[in-house]
Amino acid sequence: MELLELQQYIDIVWVFLAAVLVFFMQAGFAMVETGFTRAKNAGNIIMKNFVDFMIGSILFFCFGFAFMFGPDVGGLIGMGGFFNPENLTNVSAFEAVTPELFIFFQTVFCATAATIVSGAVAGRTKFSVYCIISAFVSLIIYPVVGHWAWGGGFLGSMGFVDFAGSTVVHSVGGWTALMGAIIVGPRIGKYNKDGKANAIPGHSLTLGALGVFILWFAWFGFNCGSTLAVNLDIGHIAMTTNLAAAAGGLTVMLLTWARYKKPDISMTLNGVLGGLVAITAGCLVVTLWGAIVIGIIAGVIITFGIPFIDQKLKIDDPVGAVGVHCMNGVAGTLLVGLFANYLPGTEDAILGLLYGGGIDLLTVQAIGVVSVAAWTLGTSFLLFYGLKKTVGLRVEKVVEIEGLDVHEHGIEAYSDFVSRMN
Repeated sequence: MELLELQQYIDIVWVFLAAVLVFFMQAGFAMVETGFTRAKNAGNIIMKNFVDFMIGSILFFCFGFAFMFGPDVGGLIGMGGFFNPENLTNVSAFEAVTPELFIFFQTVFCATAATIVSGAVAGRTKFSVYCIISAFVSLIIYPVVGHWAWGGGFLGSMGFVDFAGSTVVHSVGGWTALMGAIIVGPRIGKYNKDGKANAIPGHSLTLGALGVFILWFAWFGFNCGSTLAVNLDIGHIAMTTNLAAAAGGLTVMLLTWARYKKPDISMTLNGVLGGLVAITAGCLVVTLWGAIVIGIIAGVIITFGIPFIDQKLKIDDPVGAVGVHCMNGVAGTLLVGLFANYLPGTEDAILGLLYGGGIDLLTVQAIGVVSVAAWTLGTSFLLFYGLKKTVGLRVEKVVEIEGLDVHEHGIEAYSDFVSRMN
């Protein structure tokens, strides 16, 4: 066996293992969203996370991959490879790993973007309608953004840096979640007539913490696997990922301790996730100390951003998805423009403003953030508003009060204990 052939086999095994880790993130999201919401809706949350991957896998294979990686049309969308994406000839990654493996790797990323929406609209959205929402994200919203940045579109040609998806994956899911939470409206009892927000605690911090640990673990596949090859960058990416997560969680713990006199558990968990989201864009191109600073900034955003969304904007987001994925996806992408310090070679050095690179990279990053926000908010508004005016988004009041598990699925997640855990 030639050395080059052996290297390709090693790369294939690495990308497969990374893809499986990213797939395992579905379990992490399911546990976080279930734990942070009411017991009477636990089964509904689980079903939504399964639907995201089941529907997303089929639609992304048939259409989404073609929109994302098909031959470029005007820098805006790919066109070609529908129903048979493995036959595309323009995808350079097919030369590094097998076509089917690269499609699978991209599928699990697509599912991650779709599942972010689930938690933000939890507890009051029809399951049948959520299936449509999930399908639309996998079919068109995510693939178009993916083409812009990773598939030969205009952002990639401008030098936009989003190594593993702070914007492409997380802010796409976050912006969609924001629009969904706004249009579907708050849960019953969330706000008083005077506008004061009432806390509606999730039913299991244990499940929520398990989910965060799963996500932290699987995120190493998310970020490190984006090398698409076994190389010397993997260790650096693993360290920046871990340091940002740790700094994000620690920052939230300390800030909530100072602010509320006790360290807040659920906010700390979201602080870890915020750090992971924020570092995902720049995990390859920032230094280890840069990663710590990015994690600290993410923790500050979580500490003050989630209460701002909940109490000031009056947007009911049960799991903090908007703060974690949207706000930190945006922040992490922009911070690349400040903290990038990557010098693999003179001709392809990536330097942010703080390392002498000038404002050019920051400008490109901002253009990417604004473009993706405009596209995602616009398309998701049409999606949610159209559904609201036609088939309706919300379940009936009695369904919301008694629980979606019983009314939407005919079962209780905690059949012996649900009356105590609502």
